[in-house]
Amino acid sequence: MSTYVLVHGAWHSGAELEPVASVIRAAGHQVFTPTIKGNRPGDAKTTGLDEAIQSIVDYLAENNLKDVILLGHSYGGMIITGVADRAGERIRRLVYWNAFVPNNGESLNDMVPPIYLGLFDAIAAERGDGSVVLPFPIWREAFINDADLETAQRTYDILNPHPLKTFSDKIALNTNPADMTVAKSYINCTEDTALPHGYPWHPRLSEKLGLFRLIQVPGSHELCFSNPKALAQAIMEAGRD
Repeated sequence: MSTYVLVHGAWHSGAELEPVASVIRAAGHQVFTPTIKGNRPGDAKTTGLDEAIQSIVDYLAENNLKDVILLGHSYGGMIITGVADRAGERIRRLVYWNAFVPNNGESLNDMVPPIYLGLFDAIAAERGDGSVVLPFPIWREAFINDADLETAQRTYDILNPHPLKTFSDKIALNTNPADMTVAKSYINCTEDTALPHGYPWHPRLSEKLGLFRLIQVPGSHELCFSNPKALAQAIMEAGRD
């Protein structure tokens, strides 16, 4: 039995990963799905990246979790990289699922196409509470392109506004991912166009891990909704010794 901690991406919470977690649990593993600070009900949308990372460091400590396979999805890659830097002794393997891989001093915004930066800034300025939401057409066409319209709308409706500061804050690391001695895997969904294929997740970001295991699976950026069973299988392949 292994212990998995699944860390969600932007606009999500841990609850959305429960269908994936249940499949992994059925295979005999222990699975936790925390929600990052800034995405919990009632959290201030002014939350920064440092606070967000620390919330998962604290979660591991509070639950006395050790020998963990720590997965991060998308924005969650920023979080798990920071957690590994601060609490590496608790982690057995890092798994990045179509996730950002930052080096010291990089922000998430440094790794996305410029068109997103202007869009997010404009949305945040209009909202006025420090948060940004994803326009439905981008969700439908780029994030969950492998699902029908009903699924796309249903899942969009459960997303929550995300603190923009976590995108612009630069991460502070003592060790860059490629130099971390922990084992690493990268799951790449081959139809994921949340980042355009000309500006890809893999190999552009995955190769920043140094030595890593690559697992590829058909599907979009939101495979947790469109095919949780396939995602769970990919996570177990990524997490095994």
